[in-house]
Amino acid sequence: MVTESPFLTLAFLLIALVYAAVGQAGASGYIAAMALAGFAPLAMKATALALNLLVASIGTALFLRAGRVSWRNVWPFAILGFPFSMLGGAVHLPEGLYFRVVGIVLLLSSLQMARGALSGPPVQPAPPVTPPFAAALATGAVIGFISGTTGTGGGVFLAPVILAMNWGTARQTAATTAVYNLVNSGAALIGAQATWHQLPAALPVWLVAVAVGGTAGALLGSRYLSDRWLRGLLALLLLVSGLKLVW
Repeated sequence: MVTESPFLTLAFLLIALVYAAVGQAGASGYIAAMALAGFAPLAMKATALALNLLVASIGTALFLRAGRVSWRNVWPFAILGFPFSMLGGAVHLPEGLYFRVVGIVLLLSSLQMARGALSGPPVQPAPPVTPPFAAALATGAVIGFISGTTGTGGGVFLAPVILAMNWGTARQTAATTAVYNLVNSGAALIGAQATWHQLPAALPVWLVAVAVGGTAGALLGSRYLSDRWLRGLLALLLLVSGLKLVW
């Protein structure tokens, strides 16, 4: 496991920048990079959650400052997302099963990113509707448990659900998933406290790297970088890492 490599630090910075540019915190990307670097499952999970928590905090603060967070849209997803993420964080799968489950998560994330990269120009959307309370509760709980178990923040799965159901505009979705990532990552990290001793010594350096990358991505990415190319590159990284873990 190459924990001290400057290339891994740079990878985390770039992943945080790219994910933040599309309204995400980067957990699946961090896991992808750590999978290629040969991390053990417990170290992957705890490290990804810690990095995700910081980037999600930055994104949430920026969205709050811009007045884009609608608590009515956020809290139905988060109210069950928090306890189910904590429950998932306390679940530690056997190594072989963990790699396969996370590999599938990465492949699904890759598919979602590829769809976003390959989709044509958006048509005129219908006005978004308020998420039904029961449906939002169930969605938040299911995604929360999966994200807590695997060490992902869950936003990469929540965003396509919100957009597919027309529960928010693209900007509203980005704000909602930023808060959801923050809540779920914190809950899952609490639930996974038994793995904290697995956190690498290089974590403080990586936290600085993702803070820089996440801030730059949140502030500049959506304005100056092509969303299609960003999603395409992320899809490729997630695909390679997912296949590596599954096979």
